[in-house]
Amino acid sequence: MTESQDVVPAAGPGAGWDPAEFRAGIERTVQAFVDTQAAWLDALGEDAQRLVEHARVSVTGGKRFRAAFCWWGHLAVAPTADPEELLRACASLELLHASALVHDDYMDASDTRRGRPATHRAFEALHRERGWSASAAQYGASAAILLGDLLLSWSDEMLRTCGLPADRVLDALGYFDQTRSEVVTGQFLDVSAQARGTSDVDLAMTVVRYKSAKYSIERPLHIGAALAGADRATVEQLTRFGLPLGEAFQLRDDLLGVFGDPEVTGKPAGDDLTEGKRTVLIAMALETLDGADRDRLDSSLGRPLTADEVADLRRLIDGSGAHARVEELITSLTDRALAALDAADIREEAREVLRQLAAAATQRTV
Repeated sequence: MTESQDVVPAAGPGAGWDPAEFRAGIERTVQAFVDTQAAWLDALGEDAQRLVEHARVSVTGGKRFRAAFCWWGHLAVAPTADPEELLRACASLELLHASALVHDDYMDASDTRRGRPATHRAFEALHRERGWSASAAQYGASAAILLGDLLLSWSDEMLRTCGLPADRVLDALGYFDQTRSEVVTGQFLDVSAQARGTSDVDLAMTVVRYKSAKYSIERPLHIGAALAGADRATVEQLTRFGLPLGEAFQLRDDLLGVFGDPEVTGKPAGDDLTEGKRTVLIAMALETLDGADRDRLDSSLGRPLTADEVADLRRLIDGSGAHARVEELITSLTDRALAALDAADIREEAREVLRQLAAAATQRTV
C-alpha cells in the first residue's frame, strides 16, 4: 500500500474512514505542493523565502472540512481511481481557504489566527524589528494582500494540475470559479454591513450563505462530484444537503466567535464583538433588545473590549434569547440537510460518512 492509499476508505458504509489519517494526507499533499513552489521561489532571495514560509504556516493544520467534503462528494458518485490525484484536488480547496483567512484577518484587523500572529501582524512586527523605513502597518497590509493572492493563485494551479481526467477537471473548475466569486462577493457584503452598522437578519443570512456556507460545504461537494463525473441531478441532490449544512456550520462559527473558549478557538474572547461582526446572532439580539441594552450592544461592536465588557455583552445576547434562537436554527438546518442526505441517490458508504461530517461541522467547539 502506498503512502497516499492509506487514506482511502475501505468497502462498506463508512468503513475505514479515519478523519485524522485523512487530515494527515491533506497536510502532506499541501506541504509537498508548497515545497515544489519553494524550489524556484527561494532563488528570488530572502523576501521571497519569507513569503513562502508564511504560506506554509497559513496552510498548516485546521479541520480540513472543505477537503473532506470534496473527497466524499467524489465518493458519493464513484469509487476513487487514483487517491493521490484526488487528494491533490481536494487539497486545492485548503489553499483557497487559507487565502480567504489571510485576507479576512487583515480586513477584520485580527491579531491572531490559530494561536499565532495573523499574517499582517507578523510582517508588521518584522518591519519594526528591522527598523525599516516607511509604514510598518502598510508593509503588513501589503504582505497579507499579496500572500492571500499567491495562495489563491496556487489553489487554481493545484486543481488544474491534480492529474485527474482533463474533462472532469474542467467541469470541476467551473464550480471552483463560482466558489471564488461567491466568497469574494460574500466577504464584501460582510464588510459593507459592518461599515454601515447594519444589523438585519435577512442580510446576515445572505452573508452566511455566500461568504462561508457555499464555499465550505456545498461547493466542495460539487467539485468532488464533478471530478467523479456526476450528472446535474446528483449535483442538485448534494446542494439540498450541502447548503443548509453549510449555513448551520457558519452559524456555529458565529456562536463560537462570541461564546467560544479562547484556549480552544485560538482567538481572543468575544473576537467577533471587537471586530464588529454583524452576524445573525447579533442581528437577532438587536432585534429583540430595546432601550439602553440595545444601545449598549450596538455601540460596543467594533471597539476594544475588556474581559468584563465581553462578559456583559454575552449576558445581554444570551438574555435576549438570540443564543437559543441560533441554536434552534442550527438544529433545523442540520435536520433539513440530513433529510436531504437520506433521500439522495448516492453510494451508501458516502452517505454514512457525510452524516458523520455533518455532526462534526455543526457540533464543534473550534
